[in-house]
Amino acid sequence: MAYQFSLRGTRATPSTASAGAASRGWPGLAGAALGAALLAGCMSGPPPRILPPGGTGTTPPSTSPTAGRLQPASWADIGGWSQDDVRAAWPALQASCQALKKKPEWNRVCTVGLMVDAGDLPALRTYFETHFQPYRVVNLDGTDSGLITGYYEPILHGSRVRQGAYQVPLYRRPPQLGKGALPARGELLQNPAMRGSELVYVDDAVEAAFLQIQGSGRIRLPDGKIMRVGFGGTNDQPFRSFGKWLLDRGEITASQATMQGIKAWAKANPARVEEMLNVNPRFVFFRELPPNNDGPVGALGVPLTAERSIAVDPATIPLGVPVFLSTTRPLSTEPIQRLMFAQDTGSAIKGGVRADFFWGAGDAAGETAGRMKQGGRMWVLMPRG
Repeated sequence: MAYQFSLRGTRATPSTASAGAASRGWPGLAGAALGAALLAGCMSGPPPRILPPGGTGTTPPSTSPTAGRLQPASWADIGGWSQDDVRAAWPALQASCQALKKKPEWNRVCTVGLMVDAGDLPALRTYFETHFQPYRVVNLDGTDSGLITGYYEPILHGSRVRQGAYQVPLYRRPPQLGKGALPARGELLQNPAMRGSELVYVDDAVEAAFLQIQGSGRIRLPDGKIMRVGFGGTNDQPFRSFGKWLLDRGEITASQATMQGIKAWAKANPARVEEMLNVNPRFVFFRELPPNNDGPVGALGVPLTAERSIAVDPATIPLGVPVFLSTTRPLSTEPIQRLMFAQDTGSAIKGGVRADFFWGAGDAAGETAGRMKQGGRMWVLMPRG
């Protein structure tokens, strides 16, 4: 799943083992969906609605009230296509192929792709232009621009036992609590059933809260080993943004309404941190994931590739497909025009031209993701028949 930084509500749906945020409410936490791991090599969501040029479409509309549409386009329409070094996207293509190769049209293009020299830029560009048809993504109102946010995989410091600075537990879901909705965060943490379900202890309550928004991440243990944790369920309460709560009360300014600004407020107001965190009734449980050296696993069920994977709304864009993205770097006009792959989803990523850009793992990725809220355009590349 994707992790996202937004003040408007959660972006992620439960992920199979993903980087996706199960509850992230920031526009950039790309959350992976539970259904991701269940894809079993198939694209998920309703089929995209293809519009003929200037037409209204011949396929039934999506059941999603916010789903966008795909309009046939030409390669010449895609600004920046000829400048992108698509060699950097090759690992992400191979990851998508692992999930989609059971579908005949994907089996063909993936097989051909294996015969292309991954270091030959002109050959790779020719491969995409020959075997894929571009489609411009449009919104329901006919516009072709939308919001691009960012997410990342956090790395926290922790311990499997409570000791020293490691006093903030991450929890497994206690089996005795049963299924269905549970109390809000503040009440839930007072429930005796939570005792004994501690998975790991970290050193910062605010970082733990952001990890819940992200849905998965890494924990660096005292011996230097890395423990990976992923989404393990929620209390099924709605997400409420503590960033918006701070903003509405004048505790922070609009320019401080970022992940970094909220962390700074918490450091300046340690006695009020729990008050802030309890504003969000949603609580995320975790489970330990097998260690690996790849990126977090998104809703497609494959590891995400830093700066080449995005989270999308699968009601518009099928999971796994290449997507050419044209946007800008956070807080700048510096262009980002590159081939991405739709490998994740999130509950706050809804609509046609809407994506969450995966920046990678760690503090630097988090700094960039936390500031990303840019306009952008998108083109989907579908295998030719």
